[in-house]
Amino acid sequence: MDQLRLNALDADDLAVVSAHCQDAALRVGDLRLDARAGRLLVPMNRFVWERAKPRGWFGRSGDDERRRSVLRFDRVVSASRVGIDPGAPEDVLSLLALRWTPSDEPSGSIELVFAGEAAIRLQVECIEVQLTDLGASWSTSSRPSHRV
Repeated sequence: MDQLRLNALDADDLAVVSAHCQDAALRVGDLRLDARAGRLLVPMNRFVWERAKPRGWFGRSGDDERRRSVLRFDRVVSASRVGIDPGAPEDVLSLLALRWTPSDEPSGSIELVFAGEAAIRLQVECIEVQLTDLGASWSTSSRPSHRV
């Protein structure tokens, strides 16, 4: 099977997970923080960058895919957000990156950086993150692009 299941236990692992999650689309209403369990679940439609083929001169290949996936953050002590309205559950966020900032290691913060200056900051006991693909992929004609 070509489904991903990645675990991140340190900053290098988190960078790999971040790369696989770049440009994932998710709805605000799908975010699930379980403060009691110290867990954040982020269901998303992940762009499958690892299978993306280079585009030709005119840009379209038609071979791009998205896949339903979930990011799971464990050992969460607290969470805060900026630029995200929990009262607007249908709003769509585009995940750009996961950033690690150590404090008193192994603890620190993981920031989920979204387009439009939105973010979620998690204070964590340590890095314990899992990316799991949940099913088959589907074709998409829309490939994310970034200006350099």
